Amino acid sequence: MSTRAERYKQPQSAQERRAGESALSDFADYVQQQQALRKPPLGVNAPTTSNAAPPAKTEHAELDNLLDTLNLADDKPKVRLKDLLLGDGGDNSKQLKDIISLRLDEGHGECLFDVGLEDNGDSQGLTEQEWDAALARLEVVLKELKADSRVLMTKNVEGGKSDVGNELKKERGCIGKFLIRRWPEDVDDVIETRIAVVGNVDAGKSTLLGVLVKGGLDDGRGKMRVNLFRHKHEIESGRTSSVGMEIMGFDTKGEVVVSGVPGRKLSWEEIGKRSAKVISFTDLAGHERYLRTTVFGLLSSEPNYCLLMVAANNGLIGMSKEHLGIALALNVPVMVVITKIDICPPQILQQTLTQLTKILKSPGARKIPIFIKNREECVNTATQFISQRICPIFQVSNVTGESLNLVREFLNILPHHGKYDISAPFEFHVNDTFSVPFVGTVVSGVVKCGIVHAGDTVLVGPDGLGQFTTTTIRSIERKRIPVPACSAGQSASFALRRVRRRDVRKGMVVLLAKPADANPNTPITQPKVHREFVAEVLILSHATTIRTKYQAMLHVGPVSQTCAIIDIDRAYIRTGDRATVAFRFVQRPEFLAVGDRILFREGRTKGLGIVKQVGYDASQPLNPDAAKEKEGDDGRVEEGAGSGAGEAIASAAPGASTSGPRTAAVVGGT
Repeated sequence: MSTRAERYKQPQSAQERRAGESALSDFADYVQQQQALRKPPLGVNAPTTSNAAPPAKTEHAELDNLLDTLNLADDKPKVRLKDLLLGDGGDNSKQLKDIISLRLDEGHGECLFDVGLEDNGDSQGLTEQEWDAALARLEVVLKELKADSRVLMTKNVEGGKSDVGNELKKERGCIGKFLIRRWPEDVDDVIETRIAVVGNVDAGKSTLLGVLVKGGLDDGRGKMRVNLFRHKHEIESGRTSSVGMEIMGFDTKGEVVVSGVPGRKLSWEEIGKRSAKVISFTDLAGHERYLRTTVFGLLSSEPNYCLLMVAANNGLIGMSKEHLGIALALNVPVMVVITKIDICPPQILQQTLTQLTKILKSPGARKIPIFIKNREECVNTATQFISQRICPIFQVSNVTGESLNLVREFLNILPHHGKYDISAPFEFHVNDTFSVPFVGTVVSGVVKCGIVHAGDTVLVGPDGLGQFTTTTIRSIERKRIPVPACSAGQSASFALRRVRRRDVRKGMVVLLAKPADANPNTPITQPKVHREFVAEVLILSHATTIRTKYQAMLHVGPVSQTCAIIDIDRAYIRTGDRATVAFRFVQRPEFLAVGDRILFREGRTKGLGIVKQVGYDASQPLNPDAAKEKEGDDGRVEEGAGSGAGEAIASAAPGASTSGPRTAAVVGGT
């Protein structure tokens, strides 16, 4: 009989592997819909029940596009855009100003605007004189709105720097697509987009970020990646082993914020103050040894997008598939950058493209690969990236600089993605801790919901006993710039009063001690924490079956802790199964809420799920039939022991002793 270790080494059959992959995409969509069930923090003056909230409103991007094309939307304009751009009178300018202002509000300070096309796609047939007049009126309106525009592409415009041509002659008249972006009044108005960079070791992740962020080109020997390393051993080995952070800024006109002095690099504070949009890159490790750090970085940084790096000469190998699976499980939009095309033979590059296309089109991914080779494809793909199941693919070289301008343009157009509730009670997840001289303990992370101000009294925890510590926020920084407050969806750092660094850890949460409208004399109540919870899970890959008492490393946002399965709604679960499972944290209780995504693994990724209930009632098992059978088996054993069963065993095996204790080996994953 094979041992447990040998069974784990057995490769999965193709049928088992397909079972897990085919269920991944559907389950990820289900988890996305269930995010609306997420409760406010179970803290001060908040209900502790876990009843389900009303189902989320289903979004149909294709149906919305169809309604817009047929001009059947509820908020359709009363007059055509051509009349607003060219008509006489102040009413047209005012109405145009209102339309653009509404779009800017919906886009969190930026939007796309077409000149020469109506909302339903009909051509306005602008002549060159009308084109110039429309741009003049648009410029006046944007000046009143305190915004700037950038020409993304034009068609049929002679002498246009961004003209993409019109070989098929589909569109008549002058046409242009513009990116409009507001002037930020302060740091809070700066648009923030978080991108997690993943891929196999030696795929060129740190090198690409160094080229994008610092400017210049690589020498082919790792010149640019040194700027991103945080530790000495990373510089010596050339491999990232920690979660690195870098930012890239764009101004209101869409230009990359860089220093005008050759050789001088801007600090984070300078980039933040000069930018209207900031891209925050999370550089994650690609080596299998650091998979836990990579998974932690993916979940704790709450990325809006995922950038998958693939080396052209290696293809999608090793941990690349693992990282892609995690991104798909989290339902994060994925873009792919193929690097090292300058040193890759054409036939090997074609094999990599074929393999990548096959994997993206598989039932587990269900993505439509779009190979971006020109400016028009870049602009159109960026505008449809969120609503459609498309995956843009770039082919770049960090040495020659090929296609790097397309990547920069794509990042500039990339729309704001993510839904955050500012009106909900404040909740902040800690994903890193520091001890700063003359400041004290500092925690950094992402604001999950709500808003907080410097000077607010907050609770930090839970500790090993599930208790929270009361403290005050001394100051708040975003991108190393002091700010008076921060709100949902923003990453920030808090300096805490009277808290030692050894008393805080990754995975803790920061909650408001009292609501803003609470009575000052009201005593502070400890928030609820839980050691047990129930989740609906999908098993992506596992060599054998999973039963109760099985243990694995479980990730919930920034929380990383070993969990044991204490109950399942069936006898066992295998690859591709979807089940309701009860977990118990092994070390300490944690702060959880209904709707949180979970990911658990033993070695490599095993499964994902969503929290359905906090707490677990042992008197109401998930599988009542199994509990009854267990009680019956226990009763029969006791009855047999009292009716001479021991003597029967002794007679069957002469010389055996029945006086010693009986032992039973319980294996969680068999």
